[in-house]
Amino acid sequence: MITIVEDFIADFNSWTEWPLLVILVGGGLSFLIYSKFTPFLYFKHAIDVLRGKYDTQHTPGQLSHFQALSSAIAATVGMGNISGVAVAIVAGGPGAVFWMWISALIGMATKFYTCSLAVMYRSEDDKGALLSGPMYVITNGLGAQWKPLAILFALAGLVGTLPAFTANQLTQTLVDVLGWDDDYKWYIGIFLAGFASLVIIGGIKRIGIVASRLVPFMVVLYFITVITILVLQIEKIPDMFVLIFSDAFSGKAAAGGALGYLIKTGVKRAAFSNEAGIGTAPMMHGMAKTNEPIREGLVAMIGPAIDTLLVCTLTALTILSTGVWQSSNDNGISLTLEAFNSVLPYALGDIVVVVMVLVFGFSTLFSYSYYGTTCLGFLTKPKYGKYYNYLYIVSIIIAAVIKIEFAINLIDSAFAIMAIPTVISGLLLAPRVNAKAKKYFKKIKG
Repeated sequence: MITIVEDFIADFNSWTEWPLLVILVGGGLSFLIYSKFTPFLYFKHAIDVLRGKYDTQHTPGQLSHFQALSSAIAATVGMGNISGVAVAIVAGGPGAVFWMWISALIGMATKFYTCSLAVMYRSEDDKGALLSGPMYVITNGLGAQWKPLAILFALAGLVGTLPAFTANQLTQTLVDVLGWDDDYKWYIGIFLAGFASLVIIGGIKRIGIVASRLVPFMVVLYFITVITILVLQIEKIPDMFVLIFSDAFSGKAAAGGALGYLIKTGVKRAAFSNEAGIGTAPMMHGMAKTNEPIREGLVAMIGPAIDTLLVCTLTALTILSTGVWQSSNDNGISLTLEAFNSVLPYALGDIVVVVMVLVFGFSTLFSYSYYGTTCLGFLTKPKYGKYYNYLYIVSIIIAAVIKIEFAINLIDSAFAIMAIPTVISGLLLAPRVNAKAKKYFKKIKG
């Protein structure tokens, strides 16, 4: 029975690969062209907003700009960066990294539009708490006749926000480092579920507080560690960039040498890494304390830059410069761990990776649970959304023991379906974002 389910999900995922590529890349390029690159000119302003320069106490919302971005990044700067990059390189070769970069650049435009819309069309429940995400953008922005599209997103979101990949790779890290048998994965899954529940049950405010404290720490720690490795390998770095660019268009390292496969691999792993166009980040950014949708759209735009252009690139250079991707049969976190240990002495690789994986992994688990509760709340009533957390906690235990291939196929399939409503609604409502952006940029210049 399990094999039948695994085969079905694998087949379905292979069918969604090209539609996902067309939606994310085509939609992102449309956003980029339609914006005329204007949001990119206000990147410094976005940093000022993030620093709290424009924060006010009495605006509606539950999270500060910093907490909203931290929570969104907590869901993205995680296992996708230290494990997903390894998966991309093994599956598509060094050139996959280039297509991750391209996906991130156009993803910045996508996030600007989708997260601006999340603030423009957010709703309130009967207690006055804010509700946001693509499903509310669709129903409030496009009208009731588009509700089936919103329901499609929410249904797919119940699956796409499950912790399949994150819990799986967290468990694999502990098994690899501690030298435990696979039989211990059940116990690790139970421990992870118990620990995560302490934050998850506390709701969005507790998630925002924890994420705003964890994210800066984990990014700085990871940055210092990887830079140390790259300094020790400094003579190889120029060659690694040459390898990435040359392989990006040859596809020699990809399966069968197919360039199309290489591009799909890079785009899919970037989508898992920064979530641009998937629709999860708007649920978090829509909770920001602001009356200015464009302001939050600019903050959201920073996400792919930090997540993919910075953190994923550092991971990729580490794996490529150590050469482990050519000599190992490992995949995912096991390959990243091997890369760290090949350079760092005295098992420092084990220690550093375990610490970072725990911080990265738990921060992702915390944020993703909120996305699922939001989807269930839309499909039923907002007050019932909290019951998703119990399903989520149980799924952590199951995810700990499943195969990594099944986890990847499951999440990729759900993401492909979620991207359809997110990008379509974004493109249809983009003129309204442009109109607000024109007024906002004029105001801050004045």
